[in-house]
Amino acid sequence: MRLMISFAALFLSVILLQLSSGGVGPLDAISGLKLGFTTAQVGFLGSAHFFGFFIGCWWAPRLMGSIGHSRAFAAFTATGAIGLLAHMLIIDAMAWAIMRIATGLCVAGSYTVIESWMQAKVTNEIRGQAMGGYRMVDMGGSLAAQLMIGVLEPASYVSYNLLALLCCAAILPLTLTKASPPKTPAAPRLRPKLAFAKSPLAAAGVVVAGLTSAAFRMVGPIYGQEVGLQLNQIGLFLAAFVLGGALAQYPIGWLADKFDRRWILIWLSVAAIGSCAITVSMSGSGTAMVMATAVLFGFTTFPIFSVAAAHAHDFASTEERVELSAALMFFYAIGAIASPLIASSLINAYGPASLFIFLAAGHGVLIIFGLSRMNVRPTRKRRTPYVYAPRTSFLIGRLLRKQRDKR
Repeated sequence: MRLMISFAALFLSVILLQLSSGGVGPLDAISGLKLGFTTAQVGFLGSAHFFGFFIGCWWAPRLMGSIGHSRAFAAFTATGAIGLLAHMLIIDAMAWAIMRIATGLCVAGSYTVIESWMQAKVTNEIRGQAMGGYRMVDMGGSLAAQLMIGVLEPASYVSYNLLALLCCAAILPLTLTKASPPKTPAAPRLRPKLAFAKSPLAAAGVVVAGLTSAAFRMVGPIYGQEVGLQLNQIGLFLAAFVLGGALAQYPIGWLADKFDRRWILIWLSVAAIGSCAITVSMSGSGTAMVMATAVLFGFTTFPIFSVAAAHAHDFASTEERVELSAALMFFYAIGAIASPLIASSLINAYGPASLFIFLAAGHGVLIIFGLSRMNVRPTRKRRTPYVYAPRTSFLIGRLLRKQRDKR
């Protein structure tokens, strides 16, 4: 019981971090447009966030080894709070991009500390409960963060101050807990070639997952404004995407455990292209239809990362799982860094529909590559269980390793 209470402190930190970091993306997009930033500059802010996220994933385990869990967590959250508070002090797109690197660093570093702490404390008896609770608070916090955009005034110091307060509050549950911090685990080696060696299709799949998720979350507010959504409706639009992804986890997971995962990836991409076409064609059909298409888009695209990761782990040994998870996160970050800037530039040049044409093209490439890989090697007979994999840090592989080894 005491162990679960200590996890509750970690989960509260996760919720507060999600509310803070999840709210800044759409707020930056709307604020930037209000302040006269170009759509390409707004997209660049999203790319900067994921660049900081990647740096944090790589650096955080090493910093923990130097100064410990609690101090590292305090340092990362302080960095994120500084990045948030500085927004309204300097109104410049390049300066904001540096601030977004700071918030991305905060997210990755803080999640690395939390997941390292969980990995050290979790036991096999409560592993299922702990991971189920972790996924629930992570997804729930992300959903609530999108809804916050309806109450945050764009380009307002008060709005950024509120997000900074939430970021600072995330320090309290973890630093005030009486549980002693665990020993620092060894930092996983970053071996991108490992993911490609185990499954080129999985590597391609997580790149497309990064392209899709980052473009929608960071550039989606621009699309929403272009198609006539009000400020509070943009929050609902982004939340509908997350909700669709949450609803997809069980049915897609069941299919991924029952059928060839390559076909699941291919058909998910086919469905994603269809949802892109429906979203574009229904953009002028009223708010309810726009929200419904966002749910559909999230349902068809959100599970791709987890299916691709499960497919890669089918070919990995127990000893390779942590480094393979880190390698997959590396490829996800590549897609996530590139896509907001590309998508926003396309919207600026060709209009809002180009966002979904770009994403459909990415899924089209994945379909072609997936079909070509079907002829290279046969279906894997023995498979790991499908696991919903949060895209949080390079250490998430440690938490999920035993679940993947159940079979």
